[in-house]
Amino acid sequence: MTEKLDHLIENEPKLQGAIVGISIRDAETGERVYDHNGDVRLRPASNMKLLTAAAALAVLGKNHRFTTEVLADGSTAKQQLNGNLYLKGKGDPTLMPQDFDKFAKKVKEGGVTMINGDIIADDTWYDDVRLSPDLVWSDEHWYYGAQISALTVSPDRDFDAGTVIVSVSPGDVGNKPDITLMPDTDYVEIRNHAKTTAPDSAENLTLNRIHGKNVVTIEGTIPADAANVKEWMAVWKPTEYALELFRDALEKQGIKWTGQVKTSQAPQKADVLYADHSIPLSDLLVPFMKLSNNTHAEMLVKEMGKAVHEEGSWEKGLEVVASEMKKHGITIDTTVIKDGSGISHMNLLPPDEIAALLYNVQEAAWFEAYINAFPDSGSSERMVGGTLQNRLEDFNVQAKTGTIDGVSTLSGYAETESGGKMIFSIMLNNLLNEDDGPAIEDKIVEILINQ
Repeated sequence: MTEKLDHLIENEPKLQGAIVGISIRDAETGERVYDHNGDVRLRPASNMKLLTAAAALAVLGKNHRFTTEVLADGSTAKQQLNGNLYLKGKGDPTLMPQDFDKFAKKVKEGGVTMINGDIIADDTWYDDVRLSPDLVWSDEHWYYGAQISALTVSPDRDFDAGTVIVSVSPGDVGNKPDITLMPDTDYVEIRNHAKTTAPDSAENLTLNRIHGKNVVTIEGTIPADAANVKEWMAVWKPTEYALELFRDALEKQGIKWTGQVKTSQAPQKADVLYADHSIPLSDLLVPFMKLSNNTHAEMLVKEMGKAVHEEGSWEKGLEVVASEMKKHGITIDTTVIKDGSGISHMNLLPPDEIAALLYNVQEAAWFEAYINAFPDSGSSERMVGGTLQNRLEDFNVQAKTGTIDGVSTLSGYAETESGGKMIFSIMLNNLLNEDDGPAIEDKIVEILINQ
């Protein structure tokens, strides 16, 4: 195995000038059986989520649920609330548009059709820092760079919180394409400058969101015979986005109010009219890890900060992650952890530290929930195979992928041909094209499986 791996690293043209870090351990003994720059700090990309998920399970517990509350700070008489109505978010990334309809219905079922006061969204469970410090500015309008808020909404069951789905379908040749939004909301303005072109022509669409605004521009061309093009676009100010959906839901229920629709903090004395609870963390980890959801990672970091230090911030949350990693054998003093998702190019982890973590957590009470969330190689089912859906089909591999510009990583567990089990962490940095990484990683995994 060592000879084959050394030969691959030395002779693969796409690795020339790149930095390759590999650590392979026996899953039963923890013994390091192969090392190539295993102690060199490298950018982990989404392999950072391995640390975040482990810390979240240890700190919050696999049964942890996020709560959203509808509150009031006044008395109700004759179907009138004399006070303000609040929607307080506590970090649930799984809220969907239909949940806001449910909240409004609960208000009406509680006997309220008139609110003599304001409609207020409260996102103060976390701080108001929306983007991690090292997020690349060009990522902020895509779903993987969405803003973080304790009150947010997802357009579908992938739970890409803080986004809308923009769907572009071809119109008649020469005309603009048709645009739909999910959810159907006026919170986002569409400026459609695209054109439908002849069948069999090239598709060349560009979608963008103007910085600081909820204006999505669509430029370019789409052929008349093309399939719909969908993009998940991050919104500006996700709290206000959620508030807009809540306001619309109240209007649908015929509920009126006299005051403003705004954001603020609910008073402690406010009464809870209804409390909604998310799926448990063990279930949330599936879309988080299988689909590599950056927003989930950052919300979990802030939730850990809130749970341990009563401050839902990156600073306090990452302190918790670091503390938990020490408990699981990571030499944290030789690492740099800047976020929970791995989108930062400033994160630095040695491959052997990741391999050590994957070995040590096997004895944790929550390990079953942890490993269940890893992408399974070759599975055609999206929420099983995840980002390994079309990779390593003939092998039994459970591993987390990672990709940012110039970086490709893969770390996890693999069953060998001889019946053993190996832990591996492969980190490829300074690639000219990060898309070259997966094929090389798969070759490395195949070598260790066949040894």
